[in-house]
Amino acid sequence: DFSDRLLGYRFDPKFTDKNATCMIIEENIFVMLLLEGFFQTFTKKKLCDATKSTEVLVCLSCNSRARVDELVAKAIAAGGSAPNASKDYGSMYQHGFQDLDGHLWELIHMEPSAKG
Repeated sequence: DFSDRLLGYRFDPKFTDKNATCMIIEENIFVMLLLEGFFQTFTKKKLCDATKSTEVLVCLSCNSRARVDELVAKAIAAGGSAPNASKDYGSMYQHGFQDLDGHLWELIHMEPSAKG
């Protein structure tokens, strides 16, 4: 519900079951979200508590600064938090949020003139 209803992403039912769901970011960008027990079957390492340790930081590029701010605001409204203030580097704008499970998501917008 956090990503679907409040952030506006859709899910692919072909890759969604009782253990996992496939979140569609864009036409060719997907994020697989797994239940903890199912995720553990993919690794022999111990899983960390994402509310106490950082296990991953997912970074997504947005098409505007306004979209970065919009997604952070939606995440906060859905119960997430913004652990850091936004940063403006001139040609790149960055802000992020922590989701309900403690995972960190960074959102950036790069000015077209700054891209490769």
